[in-house]
Amino acid sequence: MDSSLVKDNPLLLPLNAERTVYDGFVTVQRLQQSADLVTFLLELKTVLEVGLKSRPECSSIPPPQYYSQLIAEMETLGWNKLLFIDTELRTLRLKAEDSSGRQHILTIKLKSKHPAEAPECSADLPLPLATTWTPQSTLQQLHDQFLVVLESLTEFWDVLEEVDGNTWILEPEKPSRSDTMRRIAIGNNVSIKVEVDPRHPKMLPECCLLGAEHVVTPLRNKLNANMHLWNPDSSVLRNLRDVLEIEFPSPATHEKSDFSTECGICYSYRLEAAIPDQVCNDPRCVQPFHQACLYEWLRALPSSRQSFSTVFGECPYCSKPITVKMSAQTS
Repeated sequence: MDSSLVKDNPLLLPLNAERTVYDGFVTVQRLQQSADLVTFLLELKTVLEVGLKSRPECSSIPPPQYYSQLIAEMETLGWNKLLFIDTELRTLRLKAEDSSGRQHILTIKLKSKHPAEAPECSADLPLPLATTWTPQSTLQQLHDQFLVVLESLTEFWDVLEEVDGNTWILEPEKPSRSDTMRRIAIGNNVSIKVEVDPRHPKMLPECCLLGAEHVVTPLRNKLNANMHLWNPDSSVLRNLRDVLEIEFPSPATHEKSDFSTECGICYSYRLEAAIPDQVCNDPRCVQPFHQACLYEWLRALPSSRQSFSTVFGECPYCSKPITVKMSAQTS
């Protein structure tokens, strides 16, 4: 409709991105066939409505009762909980606070037949947001369900906040509420990656030690030998200290630059979202590399060989044997 409208009326200009409001002049070709101006305007209105109904994005415009229902529900919920609403009154962002004072946002996308149709809900959570909805449900009930979910995850966030506040987190750079993984610095080019279960945050998490083998092997042996000492009644950070028999460097005693050694190939610390996680195993070298950089480097050398997903070659710095596994992104 837009193209034909502009073609037939070149003096009309759209005033919004949706092309629903125009300004300008039209050539009144059918005015002579109309009895008066009122008759012409009624015919013009009919033509425009037919054209609008043929546009799929306009076919789901909510009826008037949708808006009265939405306003009534917001009055009950409280306008102070509304952070954002779009111009179509379809997408809302509601704020919520858990018992520890953390602020959260619930994004709701209402359907045109609200409340007969269930809305789409999303939030920054480590688990899928499961809600129940009936044609009699309201935004207040949806918000209450969200608060219940937040309370069930309070211990999970408490655990990670203790880790974040008392260790140097290498990854993710800026943790979100949905992140369950933390890569914690142990020393220069040595770290541990832990994956905390949101449903059981104080249980032994999945652990992966990263670094040169001569440093990682003793730590891995301690982890395997002391795993039975894990105490679910204690914090994850205290348990990691006890099981690994180490003290983690903290922001109070160390600078992050102590653990931010650049990649030996691209000479940068952060490559998009990745940081160096491959290290030469020679104790005299221990040069770190990004996995993608090392893989591309070794693949370009005629002396390198590949077996399944592992590439074997020489360290670019000390020429000692080095291997790298292909990740899903590089393969």
